[in-house]
Amino acid sequence: MNYRVRIDLSFASEFDARSLMDYAREVSGKAVSINEGLDSEEISFCDFELCGHDEGLPCTRLERLEVRKTGVR
Repeated sequence: MNYRVRIDLSFASEFDARSLMDYAREVSGKAVSINEGLDSEEISFCDFELCGHDEGLPCTRLERLEVRKTGVR
Protein backbone atom coordinates (compact mmCIF):
# COMPACT_ATOMS: atom_id res chain seq x y z
CA MET A 1 0.00 0.00 0.00
CA ASN A 2 1.27 3.47 -0.89
CA TYR A 3 0.11 6.98 -0.05
CA ARG A 4 -0.51 9.33 -2.95
CA VAL A 5 -0.69 13.12 -3.06
CA ARG A 6 -2.12 14.76 -6.15
CA ILE A 7 -1.74 18.52 -6.52
CA ASP A 8 -2.77 20.80 -9.36
CA LEU A 9 -2.14 24.41 -8.39
CA SER A 10 -1.97 27.46 -10.65
CA PHE A 11 0.06 30.50 -9.59
CA ALA A 12 0.16 34.04 -10.93
CA SER A 13 3.83 34.17 -9.88
CA GLU A 14 6.47 32.15 -11.74
CA PHE A 15 8.61 32.31 -8.60
CA ASP A 16 5.92 30.59 -6.53
CA ALA A 17 5.39 27.89 -9.16
CA ARG A 18 9.12 27.22 -9.49
CA SER A 19 9.46 27.13 -5.70
CA LEU A 20 6.89 24.34 -5.48
CA MET A 21 8.58 22.48 -8.34
CA ASP A 22 11.95 22.83 -6.57
CA TYR A 23 10.46 21.42 -3.38
CA ALA A 24 8.93 18.52 -5.32
CA ARG A 25 12.37 17.80 -6.77
CA GLU A 26 13.87 17.77 -3.25
CA VAL A 27 11.38 15.22 -1.91
CA SER A 28 11.10 13.14 -5.09
CA GLY A 29 13.93 10.94 -3.86
CA LYS A 30 11.50 9.55 -1.28
CA ALA A 31 8.78 8.85 -3.86
CA VAL A 32 8.19 5.55 -5.62
CA SER A 33 6.57 4.48 -8.85
CA ILE A 34 4.18 1.54 -8.87
CA ASN A 35 4.63 -1.56 -11.06
CA GLU A 36 7.36 0.14 -13.07
CA GLY A 37 7.92 -1.61 -16.40
CA LEU A 38 4.60 -3.47 -16.33
CA ASP A 39 1.42 -2.72 -18.27
CA SER A 40 -0.12 -1.42 -15.04
CA GLU A 41 2.74 0.95 -14.17
CA GLU A 42 2.03 4.27 -12.51
CA ILE A 43 5.01 6.61 -12.70
CA SER A 44 5.23 9.32 -10.04
CA PHE A 45 5.70 12.69 -11.70
CA CYS A 46 5.44 16.47 -11.46
CA ASP A 47 4.77 18.70 -14.46
CA PHE A 48 5.64 22.40 -14.63
CA GLU A 49 3.50 24.09 -17.27
CA LEU A 50 2.71 27.48 -18.68
CA CYS A 51 -1.09 27.54 -18.59
CA GLY A 52 -2.75 29.69 -21.23
CA HIS A 53 -6.34 28.73 -20.48
CA ASP A 54 -7.13 32.21 -19.16
CA GLU A 55 -6.24 33.50 -22.64
CA GLY A 56 -7.90 30.69 -24.58
CA LEU A 57 -4.56 28.96 -25.23
CA PRO A 58 -3.43 25.44 -24.34
CA CYS A 59 -0.94 24.54 -21.62
CA THR A 60 2.70 24.16 -22.59
CA ARG A 61 4.84 21.75 -20.57
CA LEU A 62 8.08 23.43 -19.51
CA GLU A 63 9.50 20.65 -17.37
CA ARG A 64 8.60 17.12 -16.25
CA LEU A 65 10.06 15.31 -13.27
CA GLU A 66 9.56 11.52 -13.22
CA VAL A 67 10.48 9.10 -10.46
CA ARG A 68 11.88 5.81 -11.70
CA LYS A 69 14.12 3.14 -10.20
CA THR A 70 16.90 4.32 -12.49
CA GLY A 71 16.56 7.76 -10.90
CA VAL A 72 14.63 10.97 -11.35
CA ARG A 73 14.30 12.13 -14.94
